[in-house]
Amino acid sequence: MRRRAIAIAALLALAALAIVAAASATTNRAAAPSAQAATAASLVKCGKTRSIGLMAPFTGPAASIGINQVHWAQYFQRTYNATHKTKIKFVNEDTMLGSANGTAEAVKGAQALGSNPSVLGVVGPAGSNEVKATTGALKGAGLGFVSGSATNTQITTDGTRTGYFFRTVPPDSSQSKSVSGYITGKLKVTKVYIVDDQEAYSIGLADEVEAQLKAKGVTVGRDGVSQQQSDFSAIINKIPRDTELVYLPWQLPPKGQAFGQQMKSLGRAGVKLMGSDGLFDRSSRVSARTYTTRSSRSTRRISASRRSRSSTEEPRSSSARRPTWRRRSCRAQSTGRARTGRRAALRFGRSSRRRRSPRRHPCSAFLCPSTRTVTW
Repeated sequence: MRRRAIAIAALLALAALAIVAAASATTNRAAAPSAQAATAASLVKCGKTRSIGLMAPFTGPAASIGINQVHWAQYFQRTYNATHKTKIKFVNEDTMLGSANGTAEAVKGAQALGSNPSVLGVVGPAGSNEVKATTGALKGAGLGFVSGSATNTQITTDGTRTGYFFRTVPPDSSQSKSVSGYITGKLKVTKVYIVDDQEAYSIGLADEVEAQLKAKGVTVGRDGVSQQQSDFSAIINKIPRDTELVYLPWQLPPKGQAFGQQMKSLGRAGVKLMGSDGLFDRSSRVSARTYTTRSSRSTRRISASRRSRSSTEEPRSSSARRPTWRRRSCRAQSTGRARTGRRAALRFGRSSRRRRSPRRHPCSAFLCPSTRTVTW
């Protein structure tokens, strides 16, 4: 799922910067390009605590994504600090991705981190448009920055950030092949309409998917809307009636949900709706004809999203079953049935001549609320 992929990418980004921070105790922080020729570059006094900038959408329209990045950053901080003599602390900057002044907030945060002499590197920003906007401030301050979610292909190929910017996720050039292949191979549609959100991530992915679909003989229409737009009726009415699928390479799940609901209210419920990985959110489903691309163990896996009365999980197959939630007690589930008193002691206690361990319960692998246990 996208949230799990974001979590893994965030941990990788943090691990990369942790290595950099640990090594910085004996190396110089790179000077700004205008000062690289200076011979008296001062050493960064790291001490026992290393500061890393954390740029993420703590608030704003993309906060549902950003909060996961923040939580995993905090998790890494706790686990790293518990096992290392040197410690990590974060200097947080809210980028407010997707808001009207989001890019400006990202630039302001980058400038603040760049002017902070204790910051050794930066995790983030989250969006490709933010990466482009903050390059000048971060690169100018000699800060390396690693993103766990910026996927625009050009930001690592145009040479502007070479040696400064890194990412731990595949680029849009990988996702676009999955999208076009799924549309033509699995869904077998021949008329597609693409609506981008006029941001770097969306436009780049839309361009690549459009080119690949046209190369496969698919009829493709194209339009764009602002991330700030909420009424999509005008653009929905422009979509040709024979369109079989609408593709939204967006990054704000609530906007994608609103678009799908408005399509239904305007009598276009029969048109398939497909979103990019940026729209994968369990709480923002529209219908059984809704699809999202997502990164999992395979970055090319694409699943159809469906809503059921009791769950909002992805469809399960025989080859990849996922847990379902049922109200049962952890104690009863862990042994197959409730065992109490002497019988349990004889079965599992030291007095038993032949020791047998209780069945391993999924709760031991991850946190499980006492009233909601996972069963397979």
